[in-house]
Amino acid sequence: MPRWSGKTRGGIAGYKIFVFFIRYFGIGFAYFFLNFVVLYFLFFAPAAVRSSYYYFHERLKYTPLKAFVHIYRNFYRLGQTLIDKVAFLSGFDSRFTFDFDGEHHLVKMAEETGGILVGAHTGNWEIAGQLLKRIKTRINIVMFRDEHEKIQQYLSDIYVEKNVHFIIINVDYSHLFQIEEALKNKEIVAMHGDRYLPGTNTLEVNLLGKPAKFPTGPFSLAYRYKVPLTFVSAMKQTARHYYFYASEPVIHNYPAKLSERRKIISGLVEDYVRHLEKMVLRFPDQWFNFYDFWETEKQLNQD
Repeated sequence: MPRWSGKTRGGIAGYKIFVFFIRYFGIGFAYFFLNFVVLYFLFFAPAAVRSSYYYFHERLKYTPLKAFVHIYRNFYRLGQTLIDKVAFLSGFDSRFTFDFDGEHHLVKMAEETGGILVGAHTGNWEIAGQLLKRIKTRINIVMFRDEHEKIQQYLSDIYVEKNVHFIIINVDYSHLFQIEEALKNKEIVAMHGDRYLPGTNTLEVNLLGKPAKFPTGPFSLAYRYKVPLTFVSAMKQTARHYYFYASEPVIHNYPAKLSERRKIISGLVEDYVRHLEKMVLRFPDQWFNFYDFWETEKQLNQD
């Protein structure tokens, strides 16, 4: 069954090239060079193109021509966010401007309880993490080990601020102890809610009119440790401007009955998917899931 493998295309060499361009030629030149990179992937990443086409044509109901235009924009936006991430973490953060919507929610969480932020592969996740240095607390970003840990280690070397800590998901579940410790220290834990690996607990919820699976882990952790949960996004609005959004936090007690816990999780996942859908419709070129997200090929094989 086609699904996300836990790995993201690209490598550390690409990051180093863009760091070189940014430092010696500027962000604008890096954006220009990106056009050639996008053309390469359009020709040599057929599975990603096919999945992107399904998203634009079948789910967003774009015409075939409009869908192909947005596939290019989708790849280009992804490249821009990677360039922005490298530029921001390399000390060029003054080149960018931001709007903050809901930041006061995060300030309160940091001062009182800590909490869990659930984002998605939309906009610029890493820039969102760096922006949270404004709330003066440690940010713990939960990641899959196979999402190019070497790249993250390289980027960690060029971080200007060191308030970001990576928690790597391990098969022995040792990462759960790190998450628990962070929450006990009233720190912020940030993770994605729009991908899962085989064996992960999931729920099916309609996204853009078709059922898709979402992991329950981020949501069950929030009420298990009785900490606030909020949904966050950092979306690119113009070449150098980002819109940061944080929803009003919710908090639940941990009920004794399994049926009540399942009901809470189901409601949280549903709320998250509605938030994701809102952001996807507003910024359709900034959702970066280049694989068979709705598992359509599995359904075709079963028919």
